[in-house]
Amino acid sequence: MSKEKLSRISISLPESLLDGLDQMVNERGFESRSQAICDMINLQLNDHRAKQGHEVMTGTVNLVYNHSTPGLQKKLHDLQFEFIDEVISSLNVNLTHTNTLSIILVQGPADKLNMIADKMITLRGVVYGRLHINSYIIPPIHPLPSSKGD
Repeated sequence: MSKEKLSRISISLPESLLDGLDQMVNERGFESRSQAICDMINLQLNDHRAKQGHEVMTGTVNLVYNHSTPGLQKKLHDLQFEFIDEVISSLNVNLTHTNTLSIILVQGPADKLNMIADKMITLRGVVYGRLHINSYIIPPIHPLPSSKGD
């Protein structure tokens, strides 16, 4: 595998910002300032693409909800089934006698993932909800059937 060509750039920073960058590089264990800055730029580019709308992306909907709220679990299940093309998998963990953590793996156009997450997060009984999107696409889990009628 060949390495991607690197370009050298120069930036000017206030000393206090540079000191903060150096502290973060040391605390997080980056090999260099460049590696840390690449990580930050990738994060910002990913957030930008996630807000643009139609690019297919992967993410997780993270929810904490009160599982004793009448009908909530069924509504969450029904939404996952309604958007079965985008919902890849889910994991539920009971946190307390009343709260459950649900992590739902999703893939699809960013605007649709945001809409699905909003439908889940705004349900009565959801204590916390957040969509985390990244730019990577999950490889197909199983090959699609051929259209030749084998």
